[in-house]
Amino acid sequence: MRVLFVASECFPYVKTGGLADVAGALPPALRALGLDVRILLPGYPGVLGKLDVLRTVRDLRGLPGLPPDSPARLLATLPGDGQVPLYVLDVPAFFARAGSPYLGPDGQDWSDNHLRFGALSRTAALVGLDGDGDGWLPDVVHCHDWQAGLVPAYLHYPFWPFAGRRRPKTVFTIHNLAFQGLFPADTVPLLGLPWEAFTPQGLEFHGKLGFLKAGLAYADKLTTVSPTYAAEIQGGDFGFGLDGLLRLRAADLSGILNGIDMDIWDPARDPLLPTRYDATTLEAKAASKSVVQQAFGLADRPNAPLFGIVSRLTHQKGIDLVVEALPRLVSQGAQLAVLGTGSRELEQALAKAAADNPGRVGVRLAYDEALSHQIQAGCDVLMVPSRFEPCGLTQMYALRYGTLPLVARVGGLNDTVTDVTEQTLADGTGTGFVFAPVEVGALVRAIDRSLALFRAPHLWHKVQQAAMSRDVGWAAPAREYDALYGGLLAEGD
Repeated sequence: MRVLFVASECFPYVKTGGLADVAGALPPALRALGLDVRILLPGYPGVLGKLDVLRTVRDLRGLPGLPPDSPARLLATLPGDGQVPLYVLDVPAFFARAGSPYLGPDGQDWSDNHLRFGALSRTAALVGLDGDGDGWLPDVVHCHDWQAGLVPAYLHYPFWPFAGRRRPKTVFTIHNLAFQGLFPADTVPLLGLPWEAFTPQGLEFHGKLGFLKAGLAYADKLTTVSPTYAAEIQGGDFGFGLDGLLRLRAADLSGILNGIDMDIWDPARDPLLPTRYDATTLEAKAASKSVVQQAFGLADRPNAPLFGIVSRLTHQKGIDLVVEALPRLVSQGAQLAVLGTGSRELEQALAKAAADNPGRVGVRLAYDEALSHQIQAGCDVLMVPSRFEPCGLTQMYALRYGTLPLVARVGGLNDTVTDVTEQTLADGTGTGFVFAPVEVGALVRAIDRSLALFRAPHLWHKVQQAAMSRDVGWAAPAREYDALYGGLLAEGD
C-alpha cells in the first residue's frame, strides 16, 4: 500500500508544534508494518538545508499565484538512504523565507499563505493523480491540518488535464480545529478552484474560503488525534462552528490517539540528560532536577517539589490559570520552571511572577529542545492545564520520564492520564492528576493532591513506575491507521 503524507512541518526538518512530531514519527511506524509511506513538505530553508542530496522529479512552473517562469520544482530524496522518503516542494517565491513557516517578521500571518499552502495541496493532488514523475503513485493521500486541507478539494474537482483519472483515497487529520485557514472568497479562482465548490456544503465558511473545512467536506475519511477530542468537536463548545458538519460526517470520523517517538523520548538513552535512568533507577532523576533548577535560577533544593511547564503560553493552554494558582503553589514550598513563548500578556505575567518569587519561579521565554528534555526528566510534576487539547504530547513525554502529569480533563489529556485516586492507587493504574472543570479552583485542588502524594515517597514512586509502564508509542496507532487505509481501499470507488 502506497501512502503520501502531506504536512506543513515534520521533525527533524521543521517544527513549531506537535504536528511535526506526528509527521516525523507516524510514517516510520507505518513503514515498519510494510506500507510504502512518503512525505511531502514545503521547501523551507531549514528543510533544504538539512537534506544534502535531492533530485528534481517534476517541473511545477505555473502553480497558481506564480508568474509563468517562476521556478517551482518537486524534489525527492535519493532512494535507499534508510530514511522515510521525502518530497520537497521547492518554490523560492513561496518558501525561501527565514523564520516561522507561517508568520512574517511582524508576527502576523504571511499575506500569501493561501497561495503557499494552496501550492502544497495542489502539488499533493498532482502526485495523487499523475504520480511523482518517477512512477510512484499513491493509493492514499493522508493530509494534515488546514495547510493540506485543499488536497481533497483539488482531487474532487481535478484540474485539467487530469479529469477522469483514477483518484486516490483521502484521509484528513485534524490536529487542532481552532486553526482553520480562512481566506477571502476572492481567493477561490486564484487557487484554480471552481466557484461551484464555494457553497456551505463545500469550501464556504461564513463567507470565507476555509482550507480546513475543505478537508472536512471532501476527504473520504476524517480522523483526529484522540477519541475524546473526536467526540468533543461534534459539540458546540469545541466545534468552532464546524460541529454540524462533523456530526453529519460522524460515521467517517475516527479518534486515533497519537503516540510519541519512543527512541527520541527515552530516559534510558536520552543524550540530552546529564544522567540516564529507567523505572528501576529513578533516583538518577536528581541530576536532571539540579540542571533544571540551575537553568531557571531556582534554589538548589533536591527535596522541593518541582513543577514544570513546556508549552505555548496562551489562554488555550490554561497558562492564565497557572498564574492565578501560583501563590498557592509557592506557599507550599514548591518550585515552578516555565519554558515557552506566547501571548505578550502572559509572558509579562510570568516574568513578574519570577521577579516576585526569586528562587521559586523561573521562566525562559524561548523554544529550547534540549531544555525541554531536561524539564521532562528533572521535574516532579508536568502541568498541562489546557482548556482544550486535541491530543497533547508533553504529558506523554512526562509519563515516559516518570514525571507525573497534572492535566485538565479534556481531549487527549483525558485519554492518556489516569487520575490518582484511592482506587487507582490500590490497583496500580493511576499515572497522574486530572482535574475538572478547567478553572483555577479545580487546578489548585489538583496541585494540593499532587503535593500530598509527593510527601508520601513510597506511593509517589509507585505511581511513577505505573506512568513509565504505559505504552505511549506509535505501534498501536499505526495499526489503527493501517486498518483505516485498508478499509478505504476495500470499499473501492
